[in-house]
Amino acid sequence: MSNATATMTPPANQSSTTMTILAIDLGKFKSVACRFDPASGEHAFETIATAPARVHDLLIDANPSLLVIEACSICGWIADLAESLAIEVRVANANTEAWKWQKVKRKTDRDDALKLAKLAASDQLPLVHVPQLAVRQQRAMIKYRHALIDRRTGVKNTIRSLLDAQGLSLPGRSRGWTIASINELKKLSRPLHECDVTNLWRGQLDSELKMLEAVSALIKEADKKLDAIAAKDQRVTRLRTIPQVGARLAELVVAMIDDPQRFKNARQVSAYAGLVPKQYQSGQMNRLGRITGQGPGLLRRMLVQIAWGMQRRTDTRGHAVFERLCHGQRTRRKQAVVALARKILIWCWAMLRDGSVWDPTRDVSLS
Repeated sequence: MSNATATMTPPANQSSTTMTILAIDLGKFKSVACRFDPASGEHAFETIATAPARVHDLLIDANPSLLVIEACSICGWIADLAESLAIEVRVANANTEAWKWQKVKRKTDRDDALKLAKLAASDQLPLVHVPQLAVRQQRAMIKYRHALIDRRTGVKNTIRSLLDAQGLSLPGRSRGWTIASINELKKLSRPLHECDVTNLWRGQLDSELKMLEAVSALIKEADKKLDAIAAKDQRVTRLRTIPQVGARLAELVVAMIDDPQRFKNARQVSAYAGLVPKQYQSGQMNRLGRITGQGPGLLRRMLVQIAWGMQRRTDTRGHAVFERLCHGQRTRRKQAVVALARKILIWCWAMLRDGSVWDPTRDVSLS
């Protein structure tokens, strides 16, 4: 191959049964592959274009016993391609301590690829779960819907800012976005080409109202599609039996957890969502700090939002949990809500693991 560069060439008489690890340091346009022989330590590098056809040719030519890649936005289709060729795939978590590059004088793509191979050979590679294509697509759709929600919020804030600059105002919260309020805004707006230099704000308002209408329509379309998917998924239906847990949180938990059996206990699933405290222990000192904040931020945010709503309902088990954690102190409300969010996630995980519906008398240990 014309674009291959090697540091060591594997022996020509290498046995076909010898294990070969192919580690790829992925890049958006170009990637560096390392063919590694665990028995001899010999390795060879190759730079390829990050394209399906080129990766396919590399996998066919190398025919590795194991493919190792880092977790990133493009690792999904590469893992799918390798699995279609019956090649074992491991996806590394590059955010763990084992992967930190500290106090080194050189860090290159080749170094990354070789380190991937060596860690895999010594079975020290921190791995992440890569869901199937359908689950990845569902996750992407859920995230896209929430991105649309954020866009709509941005448009609403822009409209309020335009009105404030003119000494006008909208009713607070949702009252400002009723049909009647929108109609009043439309009366103030004008097509931009009809506005003189003193009334350009009316043209901006017209543009923002059109954008608000378009984004709202896209959100409804996304909701319709997600509702259709959720209606066919019994896991979502079971999670919705939990009081205050709606379709959007239920589908998000199902998509993110994917396989509940991959978590051994409640502590692991809490750590996955970043809802466990940071810990620093040395000698007699054992300090617990804020939550780690690792893992899917959208899941964590949704759980906290639901927890705030649940603690307001005095007839729910969530409210009882919140009051017990709060100890009647207002200064502990935020910590109690985060702890309740962790509890909600554990309840959902236990129900997915056991295939059960909500049972208010049951508890799940955090140990």
